[in-house]
Amino acid sequence: MKIKKNDTVQVIAGKDKGKTGKVLEALPNEDKVLVEGVNVLKKVVKRTKTEKGGFKDVTRPVHISNVMLMDPKDNKPTRVGIIRKDGKRIRVTKKSGTELS
Repeated sequence: MKIKKNDTVQVIAGKDKGKTGKVLEALPNEDKVLVEGVNVLKKVVKRTKTEKGGFKDVTRPVHISNVMLMDPKDNKPTRVGIIRKDGKRIRVTKKSGTELS
């Protein structure tokens, strides 16, 4: 996957279009990412002996095709390319060409 944990991304499609957030978790088997503050749903939680019941906010995964990485230089969405340097794969932004960790 070209988007990894702790990357800043912007949602480009769906109900949260235009929102930005940090990637909390990448799910490569499902081609999805968990983005902070995006796709938040209310879940009903039953009362137990230890917890109070009610509604709980749950962040759900977003498909990888609906997010774009934010360029660290100009803070705009950009595509990601992969180049090989000294036998290692390095992620590079297409707009500015900056290397990503």
